[in-house]
Amino acid sequence: MKFDEVDRELIRAESDALSGLSQPSQHRRSSNEIERVVSASSVSTISTDGIAMSQRRISMARVPTSNDLERHPTELSRIHTALSQHNSTVGRDPHSRKRDSGRPLPPFGAGKPFPPELPDREAYVVEFDGPDDPYHPQNWPLKKKLVTSAILGFTTITSAFTSSIFSAATPYVAKEFNVSAEVGILGISLYVLGFATGPSIWAPFSELKGRRLPILIAMFGFSIFTIACAVAKDLQTLLICRFFAGFFGASPLTVVGAVFSDMYSNATRGIAITLFSMGVFTGPLLAPFVGGFIVESYLGWRWTMYITAIMGFLAFTLDLFFMNESYPPVVLVQKAAELRRRTLNWGIHAKQEEIEVDFKELIQKNFTRPLRLLFLEPIVTLVSVYMAFIYGLLYLFLTAYPLVFQGVHHFNAGQSGLAFIGMVLGQLIAGIVVLCTQPWYQRKLASNNGMPIPEWRLPIVIVGGVAFTGGIFWFGWSGYRADIHWIVPAASGLLSGFGLLTIFLQLLNYLVDAYLMFAASAIAANALLRSLFAAVFPLFATYLFKGIGIQWASTLLGGIAAILVPIPVLFYLYGHRIRARSAFAPTTMPGPAAKIPSSDSGKEMTEEPKDNIDHAAASNVPRKAGGDNERA
Repeated sequence: MKFDEVDRELIRAESDALSGLSQPSQHRRSSNEIERVVSASSVSTISTDGIAMSQRRISMARVPTSNDLERHPTELSRIHTALSQHNSTVGRDPHSRKRDSGRPLPPFGAGKPFPPELPDREAYVVEFDGPDDPYHPQNWPLKKKLVTSAILGFTTITSAFTSSIFSAATPYVAKEFNVSAEVGILGISLYVLGFATGPSIWAPFSELKGRRLPILIAMFGFSIFTIACAVAKDLQTLLICRFFAGFFGASPLTVVGAVFSDMYSNATRGIAITLFSMGVFTGPLLAPFVGGFIVESYLGWRWTMYITAIMGFLAFTLDLFFMNESYPPVVLVQKAAELRRRTLNWGIHAKQEEIEVDFKELIQKNFTRPLRLLFLEPIVTLVSVYMAFIYGLLYLFLTAYPLVFQGVHHFNAGQSGLAFIGMVLGQLIAGIVVLCTQPWYQRKLASNNGMPIPEWRLPIVIVGGVAFTGGIFWFGWSGYRADIHWIVPAASGLLSGFGLLTIFLQLLNYLVDAYLMFAASAIAANALLRSLFAAVFPLFATYLFKGIGIQWASTLLGGIAAILVPIPVLFYLYGHRIRARSAFAPTTMPGPAAKIPSSDSGKEMTEEPKDNIDHAAASNVPRKAGGDNERA
């Protein structure tokens, strides 16, 4: 039976990829190999009459390379989602109503006949020239990586810093516009609500158009709306602009981690991501004392917005002139554009340019599927509730700390903000501890033939949960009396900060390891819930702490934290059984077959080692020089 061009392309890609692969049943992935994840694009072939010919049996392909070019599972999911759309979106799906409506083809025009078929498309697709190709971001010079990391680190801290610097300004905003303190706190809540909505746009944007463009657009928009906050003449303008500043500010929080995954190999990626996470969480805690001293000075509360807008424009300028594109598929698009321009061969292109976006599919991947995971997957539900509570308390502390250090110990706004240094130090300790566990994790990975077990991430989460709970009780029962020295409640931040970062960082890694190809959807669901918690918690903090007292409010919150501590214990003991019953979490099973979920419906399939190539993603992996690229 005759195959159409898409089928021929998939068969050629499979044949080509097989030339460098061992059979999965004979090869176990080690830590220096690329792990590939399958999705809907690689499970079916379509005949020219639009009828599905067969459902391919698939499994995860592990492509060995001579260099350490392993991708983080989150990045794998995103790259594969984007690349695989060339077979499953509008223009590629034979069942698409938008493109294939059953009508006859329109005439070619000007009396011309339809042209003959083009030559082999695969011959015109640009790829990386071996694992050492300098175009690949992981092969950039170390100096370039460090400069890019520093610039993006500053960009991320600017966004996180702006979220909480407004906390020092809320009493002054409420006084100027004659509203209650809770209405003033809406400036924080709406900014964080922007954090909740932004990733649904910036994540797919970065997968389709690369990392650089969304960061540039977002930082420019962030800076403009922050300036608008500074010059706002009424409260509604201020609050609306704070929301949109948060919406644009969500871009670096969403994209920068992916940039680090683009640039750093498996050996160094853990360090980079940990440092990035520390920046995300220390930013909101460094801002209150800076904002406190600003609002206490002659500058006034508006300069908390002017200064952050200046930081935003500086970050935009640095990103514009010094940040290069790091997303490998888009790097190949740029390479193809240069080759087209210099050779005048219009057929040269990259796989990424074949993608035709289907709005319905984007809605499914970024809204429908995350919600299904959030409400139907026990792991995603419980982990998201735990992380949302922790993240909500981070922003609740922006209100609780002033009640203790200004209300009980009579500090001014700047001095009260300095009390957050305890939490910052706790997070630094947590980051060091997480980094110190990396050699242990690598040994476990090597002993298991490079196959990660998600539950390995959880022991430090259990320790962090106990520490965080203790920190809350310590803060409440040492901070409600003026005769207890202020350093005692401030020191409680050592436990709170340690627990916050260890819980958050390792539970995110747990979601990634557990859901692989659906990691982006799991994290999107998690981000939505935790940002909603962070937006709501500051609004009731004042009523809670003043209504029942600092010590009893902390007891209530600490009790809830203690109730949540068994969640990682539960998953550490029974997580593998829960994942085995999941419709979304892939599991490894002994024998030639494995249970892999369908990326369309979440249903299970029986996989065999045969036909296990990720056709779309394989074209963007650096190939060994001299490989057989012309197999029939």
